[in-house]
Amino acid sequence: MSYKNIEIYTDGGCSGNPGVGGWAFVFSADGKFITEQSGGDIFTTNNKMELTAVINALKACVATDAQSIIVNTDSQYVKNGISSWVINWKKNGWKTAAKKPVKNKELWVELDRLNSQLPVKYQWVKGHAGIYGNERCDTLVNLEMDKLK
Repeated sequence: MSYKNIEIYTDGGCSGNPGVGGWAFVFSADGKFITEQSGGDIFTTNNKMELTAVINALKACVATDAQSIIVNTDSQYVKNGISSWVINWKKNGWKTAAKKPVKNKELWVELDRLNSQLPVKYQWVKGHAGIYGNERCDTLVNLEMDKLK
């Protein structure tokens, strides 16, 4: 498939942190809805679910030859992590500025790998603010958590 412009909304969440979690993404291309996906984990963290949502969304983009991909996330952790923190983490052997191991390293490594292959830009969106893609993801996340409770 070939798309010019892809826009994705992602979300992840937990009931308890750690606890039962869910992730979701909504994928549209060239202004048309394409697909949505979601999943969950019986024992996880909010940050893991946020990262998993973006990773799965980008995996769906790999074979598209997209010219532009915008990922909308309500997670500052994801946006800041992939846009700036990951650069220093890699330079420092996957250690934080405080010289501690980066949490969720395996997910960050995968996200960084996908990010380097694709023309991705990240945008932070306010959660629970009536933005359709974000609200739809939140609904899917909660449905996934409900299945696992």
